[in-house]
Amino acid sequence: MKYLCLVYSNENALHDLPDSPHDSECQAYAESLHASGRMLAAEALQPVQSATTVRSRNGKVSLTDGPFAETKEQLAGFYLIEANDLDEAIEVAAGIPAARVGSVEVRPTRELATDAPFQAARTADS
Repeated sequence: MKYLCLVYSNENALHDLPDSPHDSECQAYAESLHASGRMLAAEALQPVQSATTVRSRNGKVSLTDGPFAETKEQLAGFYLIEANDLDEAIEVAAGIPAARVGSVEVRPTRELATDAPFQAARTADS
């Protein structure tokens, strides 16, 4: 089953974690997850100031600079993982270094009915 681990943290606290591409706890953890076959994707996000929130109401689109809500913790990145169950997904999330300075929300993904045509198209393009 797929789980999305959403990493939330105060952006300033993330600066306390090592982030060198060659000697990084975060990089090492991502590499170990990848080697185990459990990591499907992972990305860090640009600072919250770079966000744009999009809303569509009654056919009108409105844009707001920044995140949807003013909070102490911002969405900093994610891991999309494969796990046997929620317990295994929680174990993976607990190992994410940013969990020590923020939080990691673990949510199972769900297949959308509209995925089938997209999957077929991707397979045909391969």
